[in-house]
Amino acid sequence: MPMKATISRFAECHRQQLFELLRFGIVGIAATLLQYGVYLLLLRWLQPAVSNTAAYIVSFLFNYVASVLFTFRVKSSARRGAGFALAHLVNYTLQTLLLFIMLWLGIPKQWALLPVFAVCVPVNFLLVRFFLKR
Repeated sequence: MPMKATISRFAECHRQQLFELLRFGIVGIAATLLQYGVYLLLLRWLQPAVSNTAAYIVSFLFNYVASVLFTFRVKSSARRGAGFALAHLVNYTLQTLLLFIMLWLGIPKQWALLPVFAVCVPVNFLLVRFFLKR
């Protein structure tokens, strides 16, 4: 009987992690689409780095609320907010650096953010999970 209970707890733990990852994916896709849409809109008037900064701020605000309430289901606090902001500061810095590299490589500004997302989204998940769940 103890073995069955151990296996059951193990399976429940992994199921919760899987659902957490799924919720992160939903919020991440929504936040990424929001950021990319705002970025494309602002490119009409602003430089890519400025457009990305403004779009990142909009996405950051959405992402924090959705991550606390939906993805990780934790209570918002100053400590969690500061950790989330720190994680996103690291992610924003990485995004900006990679955006400049993509533009330097000749990728059109409308598309340059897409390969950046491929690197930054997984990094962001690990950072945000660390700060919100610890």
